[in-house]
Amino acid sequence: MPDTPEVTPQEAQKRIENGALLLDVREQNEYDEEHIPGAQLLPLTELTTRYDELPRGREIIAQCRSGKRSAQATEFLRDQGYDVTNLEGGILRWKAEGLPTEQD
Repeated sequence: MPDTPEVTPQEAQKRIENGALLLDVREQNEYDEEHIPGAQLLPLTELTTRYDELPRGREIIAQCRSGKRSAQATEFLRDQGYDVTNLEGGILRWKAEGLPTEQD
């Protein structure tokens, strides 16, 4: 999805610190294995039926493992009127840039 708005991990971290919601669209088992601190889980497989649980009027940054599923989520949510940006490279790039993750 070439026109999907994306943000680098460093920029995403700044936006999260300033109040943006980090939305993890991976599956529960992936989230339990490792996730970015503070991320809210809403699997892509459930997004079309549960997206109304997300806050309107708050910036959202969508993330997954590599950025592909979250790009789909970003496009879907933008179509629903949400202010959402994709995390470029997903949690893989987040970790590669030395940013923190945690496990449950």
